[in-house]
Amino acid sequence: MPGTVYLVGAGPGDPGLMTRRALDLIAEADAILYDRLVPPGALDGARPEAELRYVGKRPGEGSATQEEISDALIELARAGRSVVRLKGGDPFVFGRGGEEAQALADAGVPFEVVPGVTAGVAAPAYAGIPVTHRDDASAVAFVTGHEDPAKPESALDWAALAAFPGTLVLYMGVRRLDEIATALLDAGRPADQPVAVVARGTQPAQRTVTGTLGEIAAKAADAGLEPPAVTVIGEVARLRDQLAWFERRPLAGRSVVVTRARAQASGLAARLLALGADVIEAPAIRIEPRESAELDQALEHVDRYALVCLTSPNGAALLAEGLMRRGRDARALAGAVVAAIGPGTAAELARFGIGADVIPERAVAEALVESLAAVPVDGRPVLVARAAEARDVLPDALRERGAEVDVVAIYDTVREQLPEERLRAIAAADYVTFTSSSTVRSLMSSLGAGGLPGDARVVSIGPVTSETAREHGLEVHVEAERHDIEGLVEAIVADAGARG
Repeated sequence: MPGTVYLVGAGPGDPGLMTRRALDLIAEADAILYDRLVPPGALDGARPEAELRYVGKRPGEGSATQEEISDALIELARAGRSVVRLKGGDPFVFGRGGEEAQALADAGVPFEVVPGVTAGVAAPAYAGIPVTHRDDASAVAFVTGHEDPAKPESALDWAALAAFPGTLVLYMGVRRLDEIATALLDAGRPADQPVAVVARGTQPAQRTVTGTLGEIAAKAADAGLEPPAVTVIGEVARLRDQLAWFERRPLAGRSVVVTRARAQASGLAARLLALGADVIEAPAIRIEPRESAELDQALEHVDRYALVCLTSPNGAALLAEGLMRRGRDARALAGAVVAAIGPGTAAELARFGIGADVIPERAVAEALVESLAAVPVDGRPVLVARAAEARDVLPDALRERGAEVDVVAIYDTVREQLPEERLRAIAAADYVTFTSSSTVRSLMSSLGAGGLPGDARVVSIGPVTSETAREHGLEVHVEAERHDIEGLVEAIVADAGARG
């Protein structure tokens, strides 16, 4: 029995515009044939054993023909596999999905169509342009700016398009904009009609050029706009001045490198993306939980401790998870004072129903030592759960006060080797963020003798991380006042705003 082929639209570029149905099918597929313009991370949810096959077209490079793609879909489905054909935008809007559906129907292969958000609506919306408006446009026409070169003549009626009483949205026509504008002008479309060209719509690198039909080709060329781009012709383009929102966000046009471990990067990346940044995830470290008899002993008898100190969100999560694996929960810490080095660590504990009793205002060991001054520890057992590599400020201070301190390494931070394309992206970035000393050490080790390339501004989460950065020859341009992720984001936004 043949498998099913799903013709899936991946949307215009912003991963957040992918549909739930698309993500579910990607997660279940045996094989995925994907195009060049699918959103970043679109394939992250695919099963490890799924076959991922690139069948897109890169300018200047050879690519699979449409017939070869259709044949591959049929062959995979006849082998009983569930196949996702993943396309940018919507498969039935200038996506050749109709041709693939015809080939599947002719071959007797079951298929389904999963619509996607099309760039002709999404890119103008992200540029602040509604393609219809009660006062300005009661109709919209979607037009290809790049017809099949094998056609003997154009199928477009430029006179009819020039007379169309509404908005024209052109796909794939930025390189032929002069020719298209001339055809519309010659057919009677007004030369002073507002036009907007939106390149890389819905993506952090989105750029928009506006003008009139008579001048837009020259203005787009002067701006160096490249595909993918859509062109909006009509009175609605005038509304951009009032309604533009995407490119006015605080970090729009800024690229920010996130060096946190891959598992912890998503929260920071999401905050930066929401503020308009182009986020470059370059995990300098990965977190590897530890297994040891010492750790087992501490977790098994955690209720013996009068004070439990957590010095990072990673340590907090791993401690809570270790207790849960042993069938225990927050009640195991009921007799202890629980201290978190900062609000981020406290928030991680709270996720597991554990409330921190002590949280210093500054997320550094010295501040935690001060905050614990009123907590009796003389002769009492204390647990400090932390990374294998960490400063001894806290345990040393507690021992000086007579505490019986068990320092237990609950995880290791391991250096990640970054691929060349990530290193090139770092060289072109506006900001590089460091959330711990280990991210500094690991990134600088990956970069080697050349050090941090480019002119990126270095952003540190706090004074300890800043000190490590300076030890590695870096100038720290921005240091967060609040030593957590929210404080780091606030510091970047303030710096970007001050720099204009």
